[in-house]
Amino acid sequence: MTAGHLVVIDMQRVFADPESPWGTPRYADAAAGVRALLPGFAGRVTFTRFLAPARPAGAWRAYYDEWSFARQPPDARLWELTDEFARSADHVLDTATFGKWTPRLAERVGSDGRLVLAGVSTDCCVLSTALAAADAGTEVLVVADACAGVDDDSHLRALRTMELYRPLIRITTIAGLRAEAGP
Repeated sequence: MTAGHLVVIDMQRVFADPESPWGTPRYADAAAGVRALLPGFAGRVTFTRFLAPARPAGAWRAYYDEWSFARQPPDARLWELTDEFARSADHVLDTATFGKWTPRLAERVGSDGRLVLAGVSTDCCVLSTALAAADAGTEVLVVADACAGVDDDSHLRALRTMELYRPLIRITTIAGLRAEAGP
């Protein structure tokens, strides 16, 4: 069994659909990585969903002016977790922000907990969550082969940026996480 709490970031239709303006090209690779991780975190998994706010405020107004297709209610199909994850998501955290490190998530992870991150996109919501959790003093592991970015270069740049925060944030792989957990 792997130590920590797995947070699966935004494995939603809007990012899985290649026709979506927010389609993540390697979504299927990240999904395969998430599938591989789930058994080791039974009872310690939180799925997140990014949702548009009902009334964007501040700089979010300009953001949603640029991405007007996303101004849809929380129950819109594009915000749903993809089918395979919707079936296994016992705990779902919805946020209207890139970063998912909220008081609710912090409570689930615990003050001395380890946060293991997977999902999309590495260069946006994963990065934002990792930095906020690290600032709060939480140990963060980002599973590189269970994440995907808007493109390969952005994915790698985000991983390199997060690696600068070592030892607060460590980049690992599925195999590395399993090896650390031991037999």
